[in-house]
Amino acid sequence: MRREIFAGSAVAVLMLTAACGTGDNYSGKGTSVQPVGDSKQVGNGYDDVYGSGSGADPSGAAGKNGPAGQLKVQEIGTVGSGVTDSEGFTLYRFDKDTPKPPKSNCEGDCATAWPAVAADDVSAGEGIDKSLLGSVARADGTRQLTLAGWPVYRYAKDAKAGDSLGEGVGGTWHVLGPDGKPAAPAKSGGADSGTGGAAEKTDELSVNQNAQLGPIIADAEGRTLYRFDKDSAWPMKIGCVDGCTDTWKPAKPVDKANVTGIAAELVGKVKRPDGTEQLTIDCWPVYTFTGDKEPGDISGHNNKGLWFAVTDKGKKAKVTG
Repeated sequence: MRREIFAGSAVAVLMLTAACGTGDNYSGKGTSVQPVGDSKQVGNGYDDVYGSGSGADPSGAAGKNGPAGQLKVQEIGTVGSGVTDSEGFTLYRFDKDTPKPPKSNCEGDCATAWPAVAADDVSAGEGIDKSLLGSVARADGTRQLTLAGWPVYRYAKDAKAGDSLGEGVGGTWHVLGPDGKPAAPAKSGGADSGTGGAAEKTDELSVNQNAQLGPIIADAEGRTLYRFDKDSAWPMKIGCVDGCTDTWKPAKPVDKANVTGIAAELVGKVKRPDGTEQLTIDCWPVYTFTGDKEPGDISGHNNKGLWFAVTDKGKKAKVTG
């Protein structure tokens, strides 16, 4: 009897292993991906448990709910063309709000982390259609700026002009584009010829040869990908939620046809607790680190002894030599 139970368990493990890396793992019915531990404690976003290095409470940010002045359109990091206030602070939208009719669903603690932009003393700068500007009454009676109907916010953790730490938080906060949609990188390649085949193929994943760590995986922009020891591949659990994603951005799934130097069977995806999908490598969810400033940077490696760059074989990278 014990031998039969063991054999059955082995078959189950083999079936799970075979499913991993197919590209459809953990994305269909019956998936139960949960945050590790108490998500209310893990995801408060104001401590340093995830190696953010800041430990800052966003309630201490000054001037984040003041007038925006003249709105500008600027290139914001790798995010794309986004809207900023007159001082260059990045502005955001919340997917759980509604534009028609305009309504803010960010109140209480949410409004502390995401201060509403006041509707007064606002004008449209170059690249912004002034007819898209409006306002909405908040629960406290104040009026909040809207763009194309979307309520507009700042992020309390953005410490200086050009910061965009709020991009992608919770899968629901995005840098605001000039049309009210989430900001997106500018399209390159000039006019569309209509052929549909002229664009050069871009690797969505590739391998960088790092002098310290050897071959490690990078995304399309050359950013190092990391895995988190508080995540789990079997059973699948995600330990980086809520405030953790301010610093460690879940990597988006990729097309396996655009992967170079990595076995296709290692590449998959997982549905996160918030419903968004995340890239996995050898069953482990992977992330980029906001502390990496240039392609090829590895400043997130061994952060707090929990975060590690990922090798071309899907393993934790180790210092060589």
